[in-house]
Amino acid sequence: MTRAGESAPSVVEIYTDGACSGNPGPGGWGVLLTYGGRSREMCGGEATPTTNNRMELMAAIQALESLTRRSTVQLHTDSSYVRNGVMSWLPTWKRNGWKTASKQPVKNEDLWRRLDAAAAKHDVHWLWVKGHAGNPGNERADALANQGMAEAVARSRAQPRR
Repeated sequence: MTRAGESAPSVVEIYTDGACSGNPGPGGWGVLLTYGGRSREMCGGEATPTTNNRMELMAAIQALESLTRRSTVQLHTDSSYVRNGVMSWLPTWKRNGWKTASKQPVKNEDLWRRLDAAAAKHDVHWLWVKGHAGNPGNERADALANQGMAEAVARSRAQPRR
């Protein structure tokens, strides 16, 4: 709550997306952050086979880890895997020693742990947005994910073979 004469704290709006060419295949992640009238775009990728789920997780991780101070965040994702994981599955996985209900190891545990740690530093509101439905933030994050994938593949092709 703010006092008279104080402005409400700004919210960081984040759109994230992941992409893969094949699943598994080369992948990329993209992030659009907006705060106080400014925006920042980030992307990256892996030329080695990865999965769409890993890239979706990496987008959210990179976005949250890029914030330099505790923030209120509205994180928009078109990944039900990420949103359901954070909102429903993660607390149970942690209680069960990173095992699923069927006692199997949690897939992508390394990234789930990293996302959990990054999210704990902020007040994150996880919002699902329908992908490829014309939402400008989601469309930009998708384009950045594809750019990250393309750049990763181009870098790998430019490296000399051994």
